[in-house]
Amino acid sequence: MRRTLAVSMCLSLALVACGGKDEADISKSLKETGTTELMEQVANDEYTPPEDGRLTEAQVQMYLKTREHEKKIAQVAKEEMKQHADKAEKNGEKSIAGMVEGFKALGSVADFMTADIRAAKELGYNTQEYLWVKQQILEVSTAAMAQKFSDSMSANFDKAYADVKKAYDEAKDEQTKKIYADMLAGYDKSKQEMQVKADENPALAYNKQLLSKHENALNAYAHELSKYEDKPGEVQKAVEELDKNVEEAKANQ
Repeated sequence: MRRTLAVSMCLSLALVACGGKDEADISKSLKETGTTELMEQVANDEYTPPEDGRLTEAQVQMYLKTREHEKKIAQVAKEEMKQHADKAEKNGEKSIAGMVEGFKALGSVADFMTADIRAAKELGYNTQEYLWVKQQILEVSTAAMAQKFSDSMSANFDKAYADVKKAYDEAKDEQTKKIYADMLAGYDKSKQEMQVKADENPALAYNKQLLSKHENALNAYAHELSKYEDKPGEVQKAVEELDKNVEEAKANQ
């Protein structure tokens, strides 16, 4: 009996340490530690980033675990924000009760915006290190998004270039050839200017390779936007659609 009780207590502690809180626990935590107190705690953390700007496997794991816990906190804060806003409107925004609920709604907005820092703190991570890691991963993700747009535009450019090249080859007089030759030269210059050179940064290239062992680089970008969506899955669907369109454009060029 004692052994069963001890095991149960260990499992409970493990769940809390891993961010395994339910909505009631998260709501209670938000009330016990406000945003101001949280930011004071964060200010006490110190971290010196590596000079080479490279992430480690452990830091990527930290980011992924924090992100999952952040999602739960953000959802609770967002729901509380809606509830307070609805009560403020119902009571009348100029009434005392309405103003109180309005201030509570603002507090929930602050909880929502700092959900990632709170998640890192609750999981026992150095928040300054976490913020640096998140910045590096978002740089990888935004670079990947920029590359997708570049690839899509490049595919369209390649098709247009092929069409002009065909017209150039079929032109019968020198004047027409000259016109198409100038167009081809313009395409070449434009395409060079469009090239995304993010991977020329050694740290960015290294971090991109490290992150790819765990997930698509676009997921970090999608996660940041998904916190604001009303219907779960909308952002992820849009990102997947972008991926699909780029691949189709490249296949059809």
